Amino acid sequence: MSGPGVESAAASILQRGVDLDNKRRYTEALVCYQEGLQLLVNILKNVTDSGKKTYLRSKVEGYMSRAERLKKVIEEEKDAGKYHEQIHIESDSTGHSYRAVFGRFLDEEVTRVDVEDPYIRTFHQCQNLLRLSELLVKSCSNLRSICLLTSVDGSSRDQAQWLDAIKQNLQVYKVTLTVQFSDTLHDRQIKLSNGWVIKIGRGLDYFKPPIGKFCLGLFDLDLRQCHETTVDIFHSKDVKMLWG
Repeated sequence: MSGPGVESAAASILQRGVDLDNKRRYTEALVCYQEGLQLLVNILKNVTDSGKKTYLRSKVEGYMSRAERLKKVIEEEKDAGKYHEQIHIESDSTGHSYRAVFGRFLDEEVTRVDVEDPYIRTFHQCQNLLRLSELLVKSCSNLRSICLLTSVDGSSRDQAQWLDAIKQNLQVYKVTLTVQFSDTLHDRQIKLSNGWVIKIGRGLDYFKPPIGKFCLGLFDLDLRQCHETTVDIFHSKDVKMLWG
C-alpha cells in the first residue's frame, strides 16, 4: 500500500503523535508513532527511487528513535509511580468512546477490572456498563472477573434486574461479575490488574443522549457528543502487585 494519500495519512498520524508527546499524553503519542511508522514502513517497501527511499528511511529512523525514547520515559515513570496523563474532553466533542479513551491499556495482562461508579443505576447507565463489558471481553483475552462498586437505585427494582442480566451473560464468556453497593461512594475510577488506573470525572456516563433513534452515534460512541469531563490516567505498581 503506497501513494500520496497513504503518505499524507502517515504524516498526519505522526504529527498528531508529536503534538500528544508535547502535551505529555505519552501513551496516546506512542500509539500514533507506532501506527504512523507502520504506514511508512509499508510505503518504503514499494519505493524504487533511491533519493526518496533514503528520505523515508531517515524519517522512519527518526520516529523510531522518538518511540523508543517515549517507551523508556513511560516505563521509568511507571516504575517510579509517577506516571500521570490527563485528557480533557470538551462539551459536544466526539471521538471519545471507551476504546478511544483507554482501549490502549486493555491487553492479555488484564485478568480483573474494578469499576467504581456511583451512577450505574438507570437504564442507559447500565447499558454503559454493558458497553464497557463488551470492550473488556473483546480486548482482554485472559479476563476472568469484573467487580462493580456502585450505589443502589432505591426507587426501582430494574437496576438489580439489568445488572443480573449482564452478570448472567458474562458467564457465557467465563467472566464473573461481582456487584457491591455503597451509600457513600463518590469517586469514579476503573482499575485494571495490569496496574493502569483510569479516573473519569463523570464516570462512565459522559456521553450526551442521542438526538434521535435513527442518528449516528446511537450505537457508535465515537460519533456521540460528550459532556465536558477530565480523564486522569495513572499507573500503580501496588495495584499490579495486589492482583498479579
